[in-house]
Amino acid sequence: MKNCFALAAVALTWASAAMAHPGAHVHPHDGAHWLTVVSALGLIAVAGGLAAARLRARK
Repeated sequence: MKNCFALAAVALTWASAAMAHPGAHVHPHDGAHWLTVVSALGLIAVAGGLAAARLRARK
C-alpha cells in the first residue's frame, strides 16, 4: 500500500512537470475533462474496495 502512494506521488509530480511547458503534455483536450473525473472516481472506487476488503479480512 505504501508503494501505491509513492507511485501516485511520482506520477502526479511527473505529470505536473509535463504540463508546465507548451510541448508534449498529459492533460486532456477538446472537452475531454470528463476523462480526468472518471479516472479519479475509478481510483477512489478501487481504493475503497481495497480498504473494505482489508477491514473484512480483520474480522
